[in-house]
Amino acid sequence: MASLQEEKVFKDPVHKYIYVQDQPIWDLINTREFQRLRRIRQLGTSFMTFHGAEHSRFTHSLGVYEVARKIISQFERNAYSEWPREERLLALSAALMHDIGHGPFSHSVERVFGTHHEEWTCQLVLGDTEVNKVLRDTDPSLPRSVSDVICKSYGKSIVVSMISSQLDADRMDYLLRDAYFTGVNYGTFDLERILRVIRPYQGHIVVKDSGMHAVEDYLMARYQMYWQVYFHPVTRSSEIVLRKIFERAKKLSEDGYTFGFLPPALGSLLRGTLTLEHYLQLDESYVQMTLSQWRLERDRILADLSDRFLNRRLFKYISLQTFPEPWEEELRDWMRRVGVDPDYYTAIDFLSDVPYDVYRAAREEGDSSLPIMLLEGKDNLVEISRKSDIVRSISAIHLGERRIYYPEDRLRLEAFRMPADWRIRLGL
Repeated sequence: MASLQEEKVFKDPVHKYIYVQDQPIWDLINTREFQRLRRIRQLGTSFMTFHGAEHSRFTHSLGVYEVARKIISQFERNAYSEWPREERLLALSAALMHDIGHGPFSHSVERVFGTHHEEWTCQLVLGDTEVNKVLRDTDPSLPRSVSDVICKSYGKSIVVSMISSQLDADRMDYLLRDAYFTGVNYGTFDLERILRVIRPYQGHIVVKDSGMHAVEDYLMARYQMYWQVYFHPVTRSSEIVLRKIFERAKKLSEDGYTFGFLPPALGSLLRGTLTLEHYLQLDESYVQMTLSQWRLERDRILADLSDRFLNRRLFKYISLQTFPEPWEEELRDWMRRVGVDPDYYTAIDFLSDVPYDVYRAAREEGDSSLPIMLLEGKDNLVEISRKSDIVRSISAIHLGERRIYYPEDRLRLEAFRMPADWRIRLGL
């Protein structure tokens, strides 16, 4: 494997420095497919809630690479015989490439069109791309191996678990990075301590038992970040509005509507004929430029929703915990009668999360989802929740409240027609 004549260094706010020593890694970073990630935010619409959350998937991908590089460096410095040294470049490449298939505001778009960023990642790695050429020129078998690692089908689970597991380089970077850029402290944990206590053992990555408390902090950080940042109700509202925009655009396309403005890549997305080349054109600048034009569309729903998203006129929400379920449909029927389409102006949101799942391995294929194991002594493995009260307490499914989202301003205009108790419920 070719090394760079001079080590390349990225200054990074989370890891201080990110080091690149291998020519193939440097070449991958400079491909058009990887550079595209500069134009896709890591946290989607969270910038609507946390104004500092403007960091990109480019910076996160470099961070995941750096965490993986540190893990491998620690394994190799300590000469752990169970780490397969020949897998170093594969692990680093997969760490760097793991998010390359993300699209603009990816999760909102994926939900509407049934696309999956993992599938696009594998297409980019295996297709006619600059990324594929770099990997193929390094080793003809490398593109397939990288794809298998990202798709969790690679034969050596230790490589897969480094990139995708319950204690992986991906999560360790995004928790710290997202906490930094959102300005919260929930996601902080002692990364250096965890890196010192993880070990390769029997084909998996385990944790030395003295590192249990550092892992507890990591799992609590994940728990707090999900409920305080990723599931923030304002962020969910912005995601809902964006999703409704694409639902409306898709319906209009299916009905033969003639858009006043429809760039080619977005047109092929709406028609379900998206090619790899068109997918690479889709970034957040492309989508936001389209939304700015859709504010002028003849279709009033598409125009209004686009304007709402761009100018942060989001939907309000209330909890449905204390309201009978039939009320939701009653509200939708009333909205239809006053000319507000509930298919595009209401949404029910219900969230759940498992910060740490002891039993995930029993339900999913592959070993990369094995529970976090503590290594006691030289050869005794203990699942972490058996020793940690903290981990045991967060191993159950945590449920959020059911919320209904709606456009307060639109309903306020018609509030005089609304039953008094509804006005109180909706804050009108």
